[in-house]
Amino acid sequence: MGTPWDPALPGVLRLPSGRLVRGRALLKPMPAGPAPEFALYLKHGPPLPTDWEQRWVRWRDLRLPDDFHDAADAFREAWLRAADERVEVACFGGRGRTGTALACMAILDGVPRTEAVEYVRARYRPGAVETPWQRRFVRRFP
Repeated sequence: MGTPWDPALPGVLRLPSGRLVRGRALLKPMPAGPAPEFALYLKHGPPLPTDWEQRWVRWRDLRLPDDFHDAADAFREAWLRAADERVEVACFGGRGRTGTALACMAILDGVPRTEAVEYVRARYRPGAVETPWQRRFVRRFP
């Protein structure tokens, strides 16, 4: 593992266990500093190639993942890897899909389902988890 994320940088979310995960918007330039070691991309189409390992979850903007089981598996993989690697979660705007994934990862880390959206909004980005169906998805996350 390389250097962990700096928790003071924008987009870096500290989970209760101490794991650090960076959320970001793909429409913005890559932030300064170290590159991710693993990235979870939440997009309608496949992501561009990167120098780091990545996983893609097919997910249209303002919607839910096309395959709920694949998404849950991807969130679990990202959460597990965040214990030892710089993990990034990103969608086009870095808000709805990214916030939803981060909230599900917070649940995996011990945040109660009923508090996960507010946890992410308070510590990552206000307005994260944009739609009512995304919020419902988080509350029902397995």
